[in-house]
Amino acid sequence: MTETATPPVVPKDRSTWVRLRTLILLRWLAITGQIVTIAVASQVLNLTLNYGLLYLAIGASFIANTVAMFVYPENKRLSENEAMLTLMFDVSQLAFLLYLTGGLNNPFALLILAPVTISAATLRLRSTLILGVVAMCLVSLVAFIHVPLRTEQGFILRMPEVLVFGFWCAIIIGVVFLGAYAYRVTGETNSMSEALLATQMALAREQKLTDLGGVVAAAAHELGTPLATIKLVSQELAEELDDPVLKEDAELIRDQADRCRDILRSMGRAGKDDLHLKTAPLGTVVREAAEPHSQRGKSLHFDVSPAPGGSNQQPTIRRHPEIIHGVRNLVQNAVDFAEANVWIDLHWTDEVILVRIIDDGEGYPTHLLGRIGDPFVRKRKAASDPRRPGYEGMGLGLFIAKTLLERTGAEMSFANGSDPFLPKEERPVRSGAIVEAIWPREQIALPETGDSVALGENQPIEV
Repeated sequence: MTETATPPVVPKDRSTWVRLRTLILLRWLAITGQIVTIAVASQVLNLTLNYGLLYLAIGASFIANTVAMFVYPENKRLSENEAMLTLMFDVSQLAFLLYLTGGLNNPFALLILAPVTISAATLRLRSTLILGVVAMCLVSLVAFIHVPLRTEQGFILRMPEVLVFGFWCAIIIGVVFLGAYAYRVTGETNSMSEALLATQMALAREQKLTDLGGVVAAAAHELGTPLATIKLVSQELAEELDDPVLKEDAELIRDQADRCRDILRSMGRAGKDDLHLKTAPLGTVVREAAEPHSQRGKSLHFDVSPAPGGSNQQPTIRRHPEIIHGVRNLVQNAVDFAEANVWIDLHWTDEVILVRIIDDGEGYPTHLLGRIGDPFVRKRKAASDPRRPGYEGMGLGLFIAKTLLERTGAEMSFANGSDPFLPKEERPVRSGAIVEAIWPREQIALPETGDSVALGENQPIEV
């Protein structure tokens, strides 16, 4: 919405989220489990297996892990292709083990879901699709081509074909479902993290601007004494010097010290005013928030009045940076999409304070109305909106505004002023988007005291 609402760059290469050491550790666990499983199959279940090829496949994983540990540093993060190839190796190795141990008659075939799920959580969609297709092809292949499981007596251990088919269907569905689920949840989590980071940056910037006045006031106070000393010494030099040139230089120093004093005095006054102005009337705070967008070719109409049952006295609220920045973002959004007018209604009762912002634009898209306030609502890459040059409309500005205002206790709601499918001539004047923020009054307003009421008529002073 404002320059602080510009979304941070989201890395396209999601593989940098996972370190190589994490995959190495998982592979060591897999190797240990495979060795234990083969030992149990031979010593307890007395199965006849091709142990040479089995240990060859496990040895390949062992060598790959050992080389990766010694060649790469501990903080190595994989690139997209490196991560995909690493997981592809794990899928292929597991499929080869299944081929040697009965194919889908082996219940451990379910473990082929693990690399695909890791890929969905750490890689881009293209890499996950490739890995998922390879996993499904390999599972389908070992379902028909495999070395059967045999006991010492020569009996073949085999499930009924209907169960094998059901197991195959379960694995294929699991690859698709778990991959899509992990990819979507991880993507939304990352989007929320990036949006919250942008919100914190926006709030930090607003807080710095608020605190700047105090810094200015302190600087003006500290520099006052040395400037006064410079002025006094230069004035004495000007009176004692006989050389016209030196006397002129001393007077110049005195004049410049006076100028510095005047500048610091004005800065200090402004800084102290800003430092002490921690509260202000509701209308003043909202007008301050909307002021940067008042000269953008759209008319801002303010309605500051009590709601039915509210007192005539306007509430005084705390000038939270969250409120100022959040309302400013909402006003900018309204001004961006308004045709000519934006209405800002401020109402209050003894219980609540309401801020409502309405424009006369097209309103929110109906298919996005339920998602207004979520970060990165629009994923598509489209040309910039002509009403908002250079802004792609990711929905981050509304998310920042919603998050900041809800942090102060506001309850947010979004709606349209009319049916967007109605012809323009049938729409009401306030036909565009509507944003409402409602606070419990005690959350942001100062309690009313007797000091804020009218003083009454003047009375004569007795002499």
